Amino acid sequence: MDKHQNLENLLHSGGLKAEPPDRQECEGLMRSAADRLKDAQTTALSFASRFDLAYNAAHALALTALRLSGYRSDKRYLVFQCLIHTADIGKVQVRLFALCHERRNLAEYEGYMDEDHALLTQLIESAAELLERVRQLMAKT
Repeated sequence: MDKHQNLENLLHSGGLKAEPPDRQECEGLMRSAADRLKDAQTTALSFASRFDLAYNAAHALALTALRLSGYRSDKRYLVFQCLIHTADIGKVQVRLFALCHERRNLAEYEGYMDEDHALLTQLIESAAELLERVRQLMAKT
């Protein structure tokens, strides 16, 4: 099954909504992601702030890739899962973003934040790679 068909299946199941890409929206998401990713590398900030900035940068990038493909989703987790199809990234990176999503939810909804500095480093590095990949996608549209 090709990537387009996988996204269409998610559309028919209700996980995604079809919506033409909006260049201005995508450019705004990219600016936000780049700024947040830069700020996430500021070691003077708390772990929680850096993690939140890096996670939200990754989410903005994943959403941009989805929007460039002509879809939208209200489900953060699904936006990350679609990266295999929208940005052609590997399952290892998707699993990393999924783990960070789970950690973000624990912090956001249950007040628990495990300070895993190795995970934060991986998140920042993966988000930086995703930033470059989505920049390439933007250049093609």
